[in-house]
Amino acid sequence: MNVVELKPEATAGLVKVEKLGPVLRLEMNNPPANVLSIAMMETLKAELDAAREDNSIRAVIIASATPGQLFSAGHDLKELTLHRADEDRGRAFFARTMKLCSELMQTIVHLPVPVLAEVDGLATAAGCQLVASCDLAFCTDTSTFCTPGVNIGLFCSTPMVALSRNVQRKQAMEMLLTGETIDASTAREFGLINRIMPRQYLGQVVMKYADVIASKSPLTVKIGKEAFYRQAEMPLDDAYEYTASVMVENMLARDAEEGMNAFIAKRTPEWTGE
Repeated sequence: MNVVELKPEATAGLVKVEKLGPVLRLEMNNPPANVLSIAMMETLKAELDAAREDNSIRAVIIASATPGQLFSAGHDLKELTLHRADEDRGRAFFARTMKLCSELMQTIVHLPVPVLAEVDGLATAAGCQLVASCDLAFCTDTSTFCTPGVNIGLFCSTPMVALSRNVQRKQAMEMLLTGETIDASTAREFGLINRIMPRQYLGQVVMKYADVIASKSPLTVKIGKEAFYRQAEMPLDDAYEYTASVMVENMLARDAEEGMNAFIAKRTPEWTGE
C-alpha cells in the first residue's frame, strides 16, 4: 500500500478549534457524517497532543460543528473500501486505521485534563466509541447511539473496549449484538451519558461543567484522572494499595496543603499546580 502523507491544507478546517479561557473546544467539522477518517483522527490527536503541552488548558470539549445532525458516524467506510483494491486487500490500511483509532482513544484517556463529549445527534460505531472514551458525556434529548457493525458483518470490536468499560456487560452486549440504536434516556440508563438536556441548553451546561473542573487544582485533577483509570483495572486489594500511595503523594503536594489551609481558613484557595 502507498502511504499518503496528509498535507496541512488537506486537514485544514476538519476540526474547529476555540480557546475559551482554560477550556479548549474541538468541533469536528466534516459534514454530513463527521466520519473518523485518517485525516480526522490525525487532526484530533494532534490537537489533543498540543493540549497536553499547554499548561493553561484545564479541560477539553469535543463536539460537532453541525449540531442536531451526526455527532460522528465512525470510520469512513468509503475510505476503507477503497483500499480493498490494494495488493494486500487493504490489510495494511485497515491496520493503520485501527491503530490510529486506538491511539486517539488512549490519548483522550491519558490526557492529564478531563475531556467532555458534547453530543447532539447520532454517535455510531467509532463515534460512539469516542463518546465512551471521554471522561464525561452530555447529550440532547434527541441524541442517539449505536454500535451497528454487526449489521454489516463487521463486529464493533474496538468500540467494544471503550463501551464495555463504561456500560454494564449485558447492556454493552445488547448494543454490540443487535446493532440497534438506543435513545438518550437508554444511553443514560446504560451509563454511557452523564446528563440529558434540550438542545438550547447543551452548550451552556457542558461549558458550566468544564468551568467547574477548570477551577480545581490542575495537579489534583491530573493525579485523580490517572489514578481513576489505573485502579479500575486492578483487583480490589491492589487498587486500595495503589490509591493509598497516590493519596499520600497527593497530600504532600503544595496544592493540597493550600487547599486544606484555605478550607480551614474559609477562603478561596490559590492553586499553583505544584
